[in-house]
Amino acid sequence: MNGHFATDRIQYVAIIGSFLLLVFIVELIRRKKLKEKYALLWICIAIAFLFFSFWREGLDFFARLVGIAYAPAALFLIFLIGYLFILIHYSVIISSFSDSIKELAQKIALLEREVSKHQRKER
Repeated sequence: MNGHFATDRIQYVAIIGSFLLLVFIVELIRRKKLKEKYALLWICIAIAFLFFSFWREGLDFFARLVGIAYAPAALFLIFLIGYLFILIHYSVIISSFSDSIKELAQKIALLEREVSKHQRKER
């Protein structure tokens, strides 16, 4: 009975935690602190976390599938996998922004050179 209570408590904590994560992400979007396209992965992770927090049999199946003896620990694996996807996604975005910034800096340098040429001609 005591072990069952501990499992129930972990499940309740997981449900509350994943729900709060989902609410937090939605609130960041609502306050325009996070764009929807960047929050999509976070929302998917929170929903998956919430889903597995409620559906114990699914979590047990996933835990057995990956060889985890204690099913609630599988929630952390799910979160880590999701977090890895988020990090990869943001790395792709940062790489794209880096290329854009480099291109813009080159264009600004060319424009400054043109402006400088015109200013010298006017003198």
